[in-house]
Amino acid sequence: MGRTFIFAGLGLVLAAGQALAAELVIPVNAIDANGIGAGIGTVTVRDTKGGLMVMPKLSGLTPGPHGFHVHENPSCQPKEQDGKMVPGLSAGGHYDPAKAARHEGPWGHGHLGDLPALAVNGDGTATDAMTAPKLKVSDLKGRAVIIHAGADNYADQPKPLGGGGGRVACGVVPAK
Repeated sequence: MGRTFIFAGLGLVLAAGQALAAELVIPVNAIDANGIGAGIGTVTVRDTKGGLMVMPKLSGLTPGPHGFHVHENPSCQPKEQDGKMVPGLSAGGHYDPAKAARHEGPWGHGHLGDLPALAVNGDGTATDAMTAPKLKVSDLKGRAVIIHAGADNYADQPKPLGGGGGRVACGVVPAK
């Protein structure tokens, strides 16, 4: 009887560990004013004790840091704004369930959708893992991840949103 209890307890520990390790692979495509382009790789996300582990496996980007965010809508389509088609604008704004209306980065008290900057190597690849301490896999479901053209200073100036620039790549996160 004692052994049965030990094995049952071990099963609960293993099940809890598996629940914590929920993982999701998000396909990412280049985007422009005409719509969704070629695939550029994937971003894998996993829940950890320290927050959301984000593991990009991307290529074809310009070298340097890029703004990287979770956006509110599950779409990568362009949308018209001020008479021009804007790449990925259908994804909406940054995911901000608390309505903070501030851009303070993944460690601040602003938009929950602020991810750490995406580091792109000289050969156009991005493979460095990062952690978003306030997010979980479940927060991303039914949303989009966007990569911006330029670096992000996690401030609301210069407009728009810290100078990250246009949207150059996007991945839709399935709702389920």
